Amino acid sequence: MTEHLMKILVVGDWNVGKSSFVHRYVNGHFNKAYKMTVGVDFSVKLLHWSDKEKVRLQLWDIAGQERFISMTRIYYKGALGCVVMFDVTSSSSFLNCRHWKQDLDHKAMLPNGNSIPCILLANKCDLAQRVVSAESINRFSKANGFITWIEISVKENKNIGEAMRVLVQEILAVQSSLDQLQPKCEDSVNIPPDCDDHNSRGARCC
Repeated sequence: MTEHLMKILVVGDWNVGKSSFVHRYVNGHFNKAYKMTVGVDFSVKLLHWSDKEKVRLQLWDIAGQERFISMTRIYYKGALGCVVMFDVTSSSSFLNCRHWKQDLDHKAMLPNGNSIPCILLANKCDLAQRVVSAESINRFSKANGFITWIEISVKENKNIGEAMRVLVQEILAVQSSLDQLQPKCEDSVNIPPDCDDHNSRGARCC
């Protein structure tokens, strides 16, 4: 059975529900106790994706406080996808998603130089006092290169698993495309036998 290893970042302002989201997704229940993430928290979840594939997710919950922003390049290394989250009752957390996405696009890239797949999650949609409209989120998502956006409620367990399935599916598709672009051994340039290593400039096999 094939097992895929995926490092997925979870970013956004502090107090938007990132840690509760990870806890809900990994452990299946809502953690009411608020605990501020310091630096980064790390969780693992194994998905039985199909009869022939498993996906092992490494979820990196990145602290949203400004003093940790300078360290994000270290945390982002090796990531294949990202969740950007905001609180629909907080306009500032929504506006700051632009900063998070720009930070990701500059520091977390695929081998071909493209941005890693990111999904935008609008948390706390169960609350009546929302201040960010679906129309605004839709425009923002399209303008900033997100694969899609989804309203979620960590408290009510709404769309948590569904959102992650969308992201994992996109990552698998992107990785499959990258694998197909890898050069094959038969495409390499043959080096004449009379050339030594110091002077040869041809591409080497694998």
